[in-house]
Amino acid sequence: MLLKYIKKIIFFLFLGAVIFGLVGFAGVFFDRYAVSRLASMPILSRFGIFKKLTDQVTIINKTEQVVIREDDSVEKIVSQPATSVVNIVALVKEGSSVKKAPATMTGVLLTNDGVVATYGEKPFSNEDTRYIVLLFDGTSHPADFIGYDMLTNLSFFRLSDAVNTPSIALANSDDARVGKKLIAIGNASLEYQNRLAVGILGNNNRTFNLSGKTVASSEKWEGVFEMDLNNADNFVGGPAVGFNGEMVGLVGTLTIDNTAKVFLIPSNVVRKSLELAINGAFAKRPVLGVYYMSVTKTLALELGLKRDRGALVYSPSGKTGLALIADSPAMKAGLQVGDIITAVGGQEINLEHTLPSLLSGFNVGDTIELLIVRGGEERSVSVTL
Repeated sequence: MLLKYIKKIIFFLFLGAVIFGLVGFAGVFFDRYAVSRLASMPILSRFGIFKKLTDQVTIINKTEQVVIREDDSVEKIVSQPATSVVNIVALVKEGSSVKKAPATMTGVLLTNDGVVATYGEKPFSNEDTRYIVLLFDGTSHPADFIGYDMLTNLSFFRLSDAVNTPSIALANSDDARVGKKLIAIGNASLEYQNRLAVGILGNNNRTFNLSGKTVASSEKWEGVFEMDLNNADNFVGGPAVGFNGEMVGLVGTLTIDNTAKVFLIPSNVVRKSLELAINGAFAKRPVLGVYYMSVTKTLALELGLKRDRGALVYSPSGKTGLALIADSPAMKAGLQVGDIITAVGGQEINLEHTLPSLLSGFNVGDTIELLIVRGGEERSVSVTL
């Protein structure tokens, strides 16, 4: 009897809950939707009750459509640095025995008195070639080749009649971090026309050497930025700028094992090369004459080395004669394949301070001390560059 009574109570409670829920839903529906729809009907809008109910409706959700034109924002970012990007046209001089088709390449103005930098694996020449530089304002100017930096593969020109040209601002590339947004600017078409590519600084490759070989050279810069670029040939020699408009690096390329490698020479490296170009001091670049591999933690594990930093004098054949340039300072100093150079002039070699970067602080004729490890023993070697 008691059980039957309890079941009735539960049934009526459940029925009450269902009715309450339906009434509540109907009230919400009527308040949020029915009132506004009924009040919008001309025949009912004249009655005061519907007008009053409508006035009490509050809009709690409002959506706006915002259109962002990213192409316009990129154009604004590069508006200033783009004026410093030039088109260099190389033409064969009349009467020259050299026969070659006209060539165009991208360059960038680094100074207000018309010094232009571009990238190239080989030096240019004023002997058989004349150069015309096209500027953003439609004018063309004769230019002279003023120097080639063996360390960085950068070539420099100076406009012969330039007065107060635009120049690009150079960033502090030491502050650049992977993931930084970059815009590459190229101008290597037959007519002056800038082209843009947006990407990111994808990698700081500290062991990439500009030797163009599978082994590094002490006479070529080591340490570049990497940025993915489609049709990279159209940007070689041009700048890659950050979203503040400053140049983070200059686009270069090398073919290694039949594969094109595209990279950025950091702006701080470009700045130092520019100083030498202005002062005509490229001849002071020192030569050591070593082929090597940068020692990293991975390489140390692979080769069983006890050190994870330094420059390992190396040849794939294992022969010293192929690891050192004949009659070079390194050979005269008695360096051997398998030696690990750990310091230059008291400065330790690591991924921040590579062998070429430390050597670049000296001049031809300087005598320096190299700290090396040979057969597990550390020793000092004196070398005259």
